Amino acid sequence: MAKKEQQPIKKQSKREGTPTSGQSRWIKIFKDERTHFIIGILLLMGVSYVALALTSFFYTGAADQSKMQGSWFHLSNDETAIQNWTGAIGAHIAEAMINRGFGVAAYAWLIFPIVLALRLMSVRTIPLWKSFLYPLAIMIWLSLFLGVTLSSIYKDSFLYLGGEHGYYAGEWMRGKFGWTGTLLILLVFGFIFSLILFKGMIPFLKNLFKRKPAKEIAAESESTILVPNNKPAKNSLLLDIEEEEQADDEESQLTPNINQQNNVPSDFEITAPQPEIYQTELSDAEQQRMLHLNDQPESNDEENYDASVLGEYDPTLDLSGYHFPVLELLKEYNNGLTSVDMDEQNTNKNRIINTLKNYGIEIDSIKATVGPTITLYEIVPKPGVRISKIKNLEDDIALSLAALGIRIIAPIPGKGTIGIEVPNRDPQIVSMRSVISSKKFQESKYDLPVAFGSTITNEIFMLDLCKMPHLLVAGATGQGKSVGLNAIIASLLYKKHPSTLKFVLIDPKKVEFNIYSDIEKHYLAKLPDGEEAIITDVSKVVQTLQSLTIEMDNRYDLLKKAHVRNIKEYNAKFVSRHLNPEKGHKFLPYIVVIIDEFGDLIMQAGKEVEMPIARIAQLARAVGIHMVIATQRPSTNIITGVIKANFPARVAFRVMAMVDSRTILDTPGANQLIGRGDMLFSQGGDLIRVQCAFVDTPEVEKIVKYIGQQTSFPTAYYLPEYIGGDGESSDLSDVDLSKRDPLFEEAARLIVMNQQGSTSLIQRKFSIGYNRAGRIVDQLEAVGIIGPPDGSKPRQVLVSDEYDLEKRLKNYL
Repeated sequence: MAKKEQQPIKKQSKREGTPTSGQSRWIKIFKDERTHFIIGILLLMGVSYVALALTSFFYTGAADQSKMQGSWFHLSNDETAIQNWTGAIGAHIAEAMINRGFGVAAYAWLIFPIVLALRLMSVRTIPLWKSFLYPLAIMIWLSLFLGVTLSSIYKDSFLYLGGEHGYYAGEWMRGKFGWTGTLLILLVFGFIFSLILFKGMIPFLKNLFKRKPAKEIAAESESTILVPNNKPAKNSLLLDIEEEEQADDEESQLTPNINQQNNVPSDFEITAPQPEIYQTELSDAEQQRMLHLNDQPESNDEENYDASVLGEYDPTLDLSGYHFPVLELLKEYNNGLTSVDMDEQNTNKNRIINTLKNYGIEIDSIKATVGPTITLYEIVPKPGVRISKIKNLEDDIALSLAALGIRIIAPIPGKGTIGIEVPNRDPQIVSMRSVISSKKFQESKYDLPVAFGSTITNEIFMLDLCKMPHLLVAGATGQGKSVGLNAIIASLLYKKHPSTLKFVLIDPKKVEFNIYSDIEKHYLAKLPDGEEAIITDVSKVVQTLQSLTIEMDNRYDLLKKAHVRNIKEYNAKFVSRHLNPEKGHKFLPYIVVIIDEFGDLIMQAGKEVEMPIARIAQLARAVGIHMVIATQRPSTNIITGVIKANFPARVAFRVMAMVDSRTILDTPGANQLIGRGDMLFSQGGDLIRVQCAFVDTPEVEKIVKYIGQQTSFPTAYYLPEYIGGDGESSDLSDVDLSKRDPLFEEAARLIVMNQQGSTSLIQRKFSIGYNRAGRIVDQLEAVGIIGPPDGSKPRQVLVSDEYDLEKRLKNYL
C-alpha cells in the first residue's frame, strides 16, 4: 500500500516542479549575464539623462517656467520652445523632482539606480539596502533643512531649493515648533544620521572633547613625533624650509606612490596604515615615555602603547574596499537535494539479508542512511555472530548487489552496529556552492577553514587546517584529486582576507594552478626574483622551500622577541599595538603551501625537496605556515616514512591497489572507493568517508576574475632571499665602482635608514629587477656599507647613520 501511494505523489511533484520549455527559455534569458549587463547599461543611461535634466534645470528652468503648463505631448510638438538640454520630457522630470519634489536633494535619488545598475554589471559596491535607505534619509532631511532655512531667501525665485516637500513640511513644523525649535530638531536628527553613516564619528568626538593637561596643549604647538617612521623624532622648529623640502624630495624618491600603484586618482589619498609603519601625534608625556622605551635593551621588545590614542591596528585597511567572492559565482547542482529511491533501498536491504542468511548469519535489524553517492546500511547481528565472518563476505555481498564496490565497516566506531557502504544507483553531485552557503561554513570561527564536501549523513564536512596542521592528498589519476585541491583553495578564498592569507602554489605539471595567476598581487607569495608566482621549475621549487624555512626561522625570532608561543598570540599582540614595528615586528599572514604532483618533485630532486618539507612540517605550525601536498603515485618511495610521520592528516581518493591504500592511510579502504570525488579522510584515527565538493574550472575562473579585478597590493608577498650552500659573496675585484648604478646612493641611504641589508628591500622600494638589485648590493659591499652574506641571515649594515654614510661615500667615490 505504501509503495502504491508513494509512486503517483512522486510523479505529481515532478510534473508540478518542471517548467515548460517556454518558461525555461525566458528563465535562461533573464539569468543570462549579458541580459543583466544590458539592463545595467540602460539603467545608467536613464540615470545620466535624469542627472543632465536636473543640472540643466538650474540654468534653463526660469525660461521654461512659462511653458510648463501644457502636457508632455503638447510640449514635444515644439522642441525649440523648451531650453532644457534634455528636451520637454527632461524639463518635466526636473520640474517634478526639484520644484514639486525634494529640491536640490533630489540628486540623492539617483544613487540607488546607479548601484543597482553596477550590481547587474557584476560590479560590487555598497549593499542595495544602504543605497536605498541612506539616500532616502538624506533627501528628506536636506529638503526639510533647505525648506526651513532658505525658503524666505528664494521666495521670489523660480527655484525651490527644498522643493514643495521642504517648503510645506517646513511651514508645518515652524507652526508647531517655531523656527528655532524646528532648526534644533533638524540639527539633532542630522547629527544622529551622521553617527549612523560614519563609523569614525564617535571616536573623533571622544578625542575632540577629551580633556588634555595644560602641558600637553602647549606641547602640541611645538613638536610632533611620528612613531615609528624609521627616523629620529625632530622638533619642527629646528627644520628650516630648505631642509623640509629636501626631506620631502628624498622620501618621495625612496617611497613608491601607493595611490598610483593602486590606480587611485590624485585627488584622493589612501590613509590606511601600512603593515610596517603607523603614525600618531603624541603628547609631551608620551614623547618622554617613547624616548625612555627606545633606550631599553633590544631584548625587551614589549611596548605598551595606549590603544585609546592609536586605536587597534587593522591589517585589512590596506585593502579596505576588498569584497569577498559572492555565491553567484558558483554553480548549483541538484539544488543540494539527495535523491531517495525507496525501491532501491528496500531491494538492497533484502539482498543483504538474504546473502547473510545463505551463510548462516542472522541479524536483528537493518537501517539505511542515504548520502549523496553512498548509502550506509547499518546491521545489528544476533548475539553470537562473529564480526570477522561478516567482514569476509564483502565480495559475496558486492556480487549480490551488483555494485561497483562495497566497503564493510566492522564495527562502526562508537556504535554497536556493522556498516555496509553501497554506491547509489543515481549518485548526486555535491556542489561547492551548497557547501560554501551552508550555515556551518558561514558561521565558522576556524582560523583556516577548509570545506571538503558532504558526509554519508549529508552533513557538511569541514576542518581547520591550522589544527591538522598539514595535509597529504593522494589518489589515482582522474579520481578527484585536483578538484579537491581547488575546493581547499576556494574555501580559503571565500573566508580569508588577502592581508591575512598567502598561498605558495607549486605546480610541476604547469597547468593545474596556472588559473590562479591573476590573483598574484592579492593572495600569492613568491621569491623576490621570481618572474611568476606559480612555481613550475624544479630548481625554483627547491629555492622556494628553502626560503620558506628562512621565513619560518625569522618568524620564530619574532615570536621569541614578543614572548609568545604561536602566531595567533603574536598577531593579537601586534593588533593591540604592544609590539613596536621599529624593531622589526609586523603583522604575519598565514602561509599555505600547496604542492601538486609531489611524486614528480621527489623523482627529480629527491632529498633536496623532501628535507625542507619535513623541516617545515615539523616546526612551521606555530608560525602559521601549513602545507598541502598531493600525489597520484602513492608508493613508498614517494610517501616516505619521513613524510608520513609529519603529515597526520591525510585524504585518499580512489586508488587501484590495497597496498597503495595502506601506504596513504595505513589501512585498506581507498581501493574500495567509487571515484569521482569519493574520498576517505584520516587524522590519526578513524576513517571518515566524504563526497568531495565539486568546483569546476569555469567556477574557479569566475572567482579568480572577481578577485583579480579588485584593487590589489603593489606586488606579490615576497619571501626571504635564499642564498644556496655555495652562495658566497661575489668577487669584489670584479665590481667597477666607476660604473655605479644610478640608484646606488639612494639605495645606500635606504639600507642605512632601515638598517637592513637586503636585496629584496631594494627591489621592492625601487621597483627594479632582482639582478639589478643584486648588482647594487655587490657595489654596496665593495664600498663597505654592508657586510658579506651570512647564510640565511640578512647582511650586516656596517654604517650606523647618514653622517657616517656621507663620509664613506666621499672617501670611496
